[in-house]
Amino acid sequence: MTIEVSRASVQEAGFSVERLQRLVDAFRRDVDRGAIPGAVILLARRGRIACHEAIGFRDREAGAPMTADTLFRIYSMTKPIASVAAMMLAEEGMLSIADPVAAFLPEFAEVDVAVESDHATAAPMTSEPPQRPMTVQDLLRHTSGLTYAHLAGPRLKPLYDAAALNEEHSNADFVARLARLPLAYQPGSTWQYGFSTDVLGRVIEVVSGMTLDRFFADRIFKPLAMHDTSFGPAEAGRVAEPQIDAATGKRPPLRDVTKTPIWLSAGSGLLSTASDYLRFCEMLLNGGALGHARLLSPATVALMTADHLPPGVAFGAQTRAMFGALAPVPENGIGFGLGFAVRTQTGRCALPGSVGDYSWSGVSGTYFWIDPREELIAILMMQAPNERMRYRHLMRALVYQAIVG
Repeated sequence: MTIEVSRASVQEAGFSVERLQRLVDAFRRDVDRGAIPGAVILLARRGRIACHEAIGFRDREAGAPMTADTLFRIYSMTKPIASVAAMMLAEEGMLSIADPVAAFLPEFAEVDVAVESDHATAAPMTSEPPQRPMTVQDLLRHTSGLTYAHLAGPRLKPLYDAAALNEEHSNADFVARLARLPLAYQPGSTWQYGFSTDVLGRVIEVVSGMTLDRFFADRIFKPLAMHDTSFGPAEAGRVAEPQIDAATGKRPPLRDVTKTPIWLSAGSGLLSTASDYLRFCEMLLNGGALGHARLLSPATVALMTADHLPPGVAFGAQTRAMFGALAPVPENGIGFGLGFAVRTQTGRCALPGSVGDYSWSGVSGTYFWIDPREELIAILMMQAPNERMRYRHLMRALVYQAIVG
């Protein structure tokens, strides 16, 4: 399905119609050869929609075509929304990002730091006190010392597994279980992907006195007219599904979003559409406002999209493999702000972009970036977790080659 965008609109946005077709054709070819089920691509530049294409299938096995209003599990593209929520509370004086997390979640007051070693994994786990408290800023930039179970070290992972950190717990219970575990790293020392934003979600609940779904709905989604964005449940007939994997004969396992969730994950829980997420991105590109709604000041957006990683910060062992050319590491010329990866250098990264562009992605295949220098917003919605890296890279390359003015 094609959503009509006029040739004049494409050209006024500074794109070549013919070159932009390369992007659409590349995705159509991959749908036709069975590499992916389908996708929604949405590009906006200079305040104009330049591309809005629904390609392939919402559900290949059901023969259901992709549509512009298809809902996607956006997983970690939830994190920037939670980061905006926290910064709204900071602007209201309800918290400072320099505050210790334990000021809001006392269960983190006694947390220790695991000491991994090169000895046999059967050796007892040892720990040491934190050299400084974990702060809200650490949660926002992933330097809290928290991790995900599958990224934990060999002796810490069994503790994460035993804690049963699953979707059957409320945010309060989830955080209480997590706080009983030692941190993987000293706070501030290491960029490590993990449950930092989920803990931030609980901070938002405690500070605001609202459940996370209600805060998001009342303070962000309603003002921005993001009517289709929520934690669910959703009608199955609107949700994109991954296709059956030829090697396993099964669909990759994604969250069942037709049921009312117990865990309101600030790190991975939202459903959204390309059009809704565009409105969130427009708010950021406009310095915190969209229409009559102002969520943040321009100064706060500038703070969020600056690099917050300190000199000499270390990185989790899997970081480069997980994020490829877009990993937030110095050799890529990419740092990390308060909820986003931020490009800091011209060159270094193998993919096109501008200094100051910021982005993030979701494990199921979703991806977005905002390039203030180019006045560009690019959004890819897809449910193809095993192919996600290739299409993040492809999207970058084919969007920038189409910009001619």
